[in-house]
Amino acid sequence: MTEATFAVLALLMLVWAVTSGLLARLNITGPLVFAVAGYALGNPDWGPLSVDVEAPSIHLIAELALALLLFSDAARVNLSRLKRDIRLPGRLLAIGLPLSLVLGSLLAAWLFDDFTWALAGFVGATLAPTDAALSAQVINDRRIPTRLRRALNVESGLNDGIVTPVVTLSLAVAAGQLGVESHDGVSDHGGGALLELAVGVIVGLAVGVASARLMTVGSRRRWMTTGARRLGTLAAALASFALAVTFSGNGFIAAFVAGIAFRAALDEDVVDTDNVVEPPELLGEVLALAVWFLFGAALVPIALHNFDLTLLAYAVLSLTVVRMLPVALCLLGTGLDRRTVLFVGWFGPRGLASVVFALLAIEQLGEIPVVEQAVSVVALTVLLSVVLHGVTAGPLGSRYVAFEQADEEPGADPRSRRLAHHSPESASPRRSDQP
Repeated sequence: MTEATFAVLALLMLVWAVTSGLLARLNITGPLVFAVAGYALGNPDWGPLSVDVEAPSIHLIAELALALLLFSDAARVNLSRLKRDIRLPGRLLAIGLPLSLVLGSLLAAWLFDDFTWALAGFVGATLAPTDAALSAQVINDRRIPTRLRRALNVESGLNDGIVTPVVTLSLAVAAGQLGVESHDGVSDHGGGALLELAVGVIVGLAVGVASARLMTVGSRRRWMTTGARRLGTLAAALASFALAVTFSGNGFIAAFVAGIAFRAALDEDVVDTDNVVEPPELLGEVLALAVWFLFGAALVPIALHNFDLTLLAYAVLSLTVVRMLPVALCLLGTGLDRRTVLFVGWFGPRGLASVVFALLAIEQLGEIPVVEQAVSVVALTVLLSVVLHGVTAGPLGSRYVAFEQADEEPGADPRSRRLAHHSPESASPRRSDQP
């Protein structure tokens, strides 16, 4: 990344910070603003800024952004509270997510004849996780039942970490099927990827538990200031990623596991977890905006260059059938009405994790035609999601609330309303105010 690109990014962030509230009222999200800016300013055909999608700095920024957000998302989930209200997010993660992954993979294999089964699996896994940041207006709208907002938030906070092993394995196998070497020079049909995952889990557990206990002891003995606690959490998040990569492990898995272990091992009577998790979350959000700029500059042109009706059909089906059908199946028996099921099914936007996984595919498999087509599928789906979910979050949220309020009039069946509204506190939201 050049100095000019960095300067433009910094100025864009300043302008966005000043106008974010105004743009939110117009249903314009940060990812949309930065993606459009990246496409206009960094497009290889006319943009004044130079953005090389294969540059190591771009991949490092994207990977750090995802790692920091994986850590902060995992660290914000209070497992003891979540156990008391696990039914809805548990169904979305344990049933809906695998169904979406499988259905998306089968659809990719059916529509794209050139895809190997591993490359189709990569597309399905890459587009399975959701990103609540793209529908933040729904997550932050306190008129919407707390249980629904929490379920969407917990789902998006954990699903990208859950699918990371599948993405890693599918890329490793795809490298062997396509006859290319992976990023570490190994093409062993997944054996090296399994080792990477194991190393990531071990490093994540070690860093998460050790950092939490050190911070608990330091805080209890008054060795640490408030600012130092926040800095320590940021250091733990970065260390989990960096150490895993140093030992040839998966940095994303390490960051995710470290976040869970950190929260579990931290004495919350001594350290305010929500307070100390803010630095990695904030830095992750800053880097995420940079990634959205890079997405517009590097991946959107690839998607538009390879655009055809098959690509568009997959993107539309991915945002609708591939998401909504599994959600409807996994919510059977919960007592939620059809309107609520459709609401939860629609608000599953694809976001940052999908972008980072697409960049990872380019890094590990190269820009051969079939890989470029797979990246185009991901990029077009994410682009449509950024536009459609960002624009509809406010209006559809208000419409849902209006229907719910109408149902509360005398004579309405209160069963589904009780199920939606009543639940104990379970988890903090992802990159948004707590519902």
